[in-house]
Amino acid sequence: MTDTFTLAHLSDPHLPPLPAARLRDLAGKRVLGYLNWIRNRHKYHHREVLDALVADMQAQRPDHIAVTGDLVNLALEAEFAPAQAWLESVGTPQQVTVVPGNHDAYVRATRHHFAGTFEQYLRGDAETNGTRFPFVRRRGPLALIGVSSAVPTLPLMATGRLGRAQLDALDRHLAQMSADEAFRVLLVHHPLYSSSRMKRLTDSMALRAVLKRRGAELVLHGHDHIHSTMWLEGAGRQIPAIGVPSASALAHRHYPAAAYNLFSISREDGKWRCVQTVRGFGDHGDISELQHVRLS
Repeated sequence: MTDTFTLAHLSDPHLPPLPAARLRDLAGKRVLGYLNWIRNRHKYHHREVLDALVADMQAQRPDHIAVTGDLVNLALEAEFAPAQAWLESVGTPQQVTVVPGNHDAYVRATRHHFAGTFEQYLRGDAETNGTRFPFVRRRGPLALIGVSSAVPTLPLMATGRLGRAQLDALDRHLAQMSADEAFRVLLVHHPLYSSSRMKRLTDSMALRAVLKRRGAELVLHGHDHIHSTMWLEGAGRQIPAIGVPSASALAHRHYPAAAYNLFSISREDGKWRCVQTVRGFGDHGDISELQHVRLS
């Protein structure tokens, strides 16, 4: 049995508070997003919730941390410096891997700010010329594969897309790693199944086809702000795809309060063993273990 490697996963911090917006910044889609924030979202995204959750996660001393997008809200230029400071407080680029969400590429004008700001957190081990998707980072027994589903969309839409170039490159990466003794973790913002036309990953069928052909050990995502476990067809075995609530949220409507995942990963008798622990805010307002389940 090899030593256990612990991977933490949080998503969708939607870093509050929203900075003051200039009138010229609130054109097009941002107008609706800004109104939604001041009328609704500010009520349940709280910085103290996020800070408490991160402190609890850091107390568990994970070996690595994955953040699956939506660090900002409207992709205002003024949002990226606070988001960078927050991510640096979570950990160094060696300790943390991040992929972008749809809110990080909210409008075309600032769609590339995320990659520029967080380049060190999403640069593959072999990359020397900036950020490229998909990227691959080896951490202990893990191969973390980051893809970007973040694309600007029309108002009221929150869809994502990988595109043919990323899908083809992902196919090659997974094929090359299939012979390695690596626990392959795919990081993507959008879930691979969605009942919402407005929030779905538009080329999810193509992504699932790649995973069915090449396999992976785990898929981590955000976007839906709920606890979720889906099982995908892989190369000879099913793949768990795990979602998590927003890391800054109070419980509201059907959305649960902030939580994060811990995955304890080890190799036993030539097979991978992965145990998921969910920690988050419970009914009494404190952070505790909410679930513990063996995935493989």
